[in-house]
Amino acid sequence: MSSLNVLIMDPPYESANTATVFRMIDSTLRKGHDVTVFAYEGAAALSFKPQKGHPNPVKGTSEEEEKHPLSKDFVEGLFATARENGREFKWINCGLCVDERGVGDWVEGPVRGGPQHFVEAFNNCDKTLVIATR
Repeated sequence: MSSLNVLIMDPPYESANTATVFRMIDSTLRKGHDVTVFAYEGAAALSFKPQKGHPNPVKGTSEEEEKHPLSKDFVEGLFATARENGREFKWINCGLCVDERGVGDWVEGPVRGGPQHFVEAFNNCDKTLVIATR
């Protein structure tokens, strides 16, 4: 069995990096590997519970019709995928980043940590993937 450590920095909806890393983590869990995510900078908002969908006035669709994907739902889905596949999945939000952004109300699963937790995960994994903002 192997493990992957992921550092992600992009906030929700700012780039394709976020959706791509969610797909990569999901695939990694389904293939039988453990994953630790360290959400740093804007990525600390990915698991923010109060996220809401919205209508699309340009298309004339309601919130229900639009079915806007929310990053918090993806995070919850990754925890479910880990459980279904008997894998260990950790999501660590950088506490300093959370405090700066006021995004401390999370879906179930994520925990608060600091840069030292990323270093610990780095030292205890087989591979590390850094998803930088640039």
